[in-house]
Amino acid sequence: MTDFELLRKNIEQYIQITDAEFEQFTVNFHHRKIKKKAFLLRENDTCKYEAFVTKGCFRIYYSDEKGDAQILYFAVEGWWATDIDSFINQKPSILNIEALEDSEVLLVNKPDKDILYETLPKVEKMFRIMNQKSLVTFQRRVISSLGKTADKRYLEFIEKYPDLEQRLNQQHLAAYLGISHEFLSKIRKKLSGK
Repeated sequence: MTDFELLRKNIEQYIQITDAEFEQFTVNFHHRKIKKKAFLLRENDTCKYEAFVTKGCFRIYYSDEKGDAQILYFAVEGWWATDIDSFINQKPSILNIEALEDSEVLLVNKPDKDILYETLPKVEKMFRIMNQKSLVTFQRRVISSLGKTADKRYLEFIEKYPDLEQRLNQQHLAAYLGISHEFLSKIRKKLSGK
């Protein structure tokens, strides 16, 4: 599947789009390759793009006062990656977006996205629905992290993202779950004994 076929598949989860509309939509996107360990966005830079991942895996995180990475989410093929606060408000980011694998993205900048909203109103509907779904996901994640044990959070993660666990190292998965990698090892050992 080509980059743009993957993007169309993603779009059509939310709206129907004609070939002409899709062509008008995609002309605003630019392809970029990102090497493993390279950054699409660094803390204190202003987020200039929303990125649609066509290949690879990214971690989106901030560094806490101790300098530890606190991972908000991962983005793999068919997912979007951005610092929405920095992108919308054009202010310095508190997030980092780092490639965990050699990756490829399709990028759209804010001025082009704003033009898309005006020329293709259904695109605004699509991004609204996507943002609502993202908000639901983050709300569920916060509730899970506040009210569930690390074991249950880990089990939920592997159930919801069965293919993703294999692509992450133990430190990244532990940071996402809010635990140490040593504690994650204990959880895995305990669960494999069942």
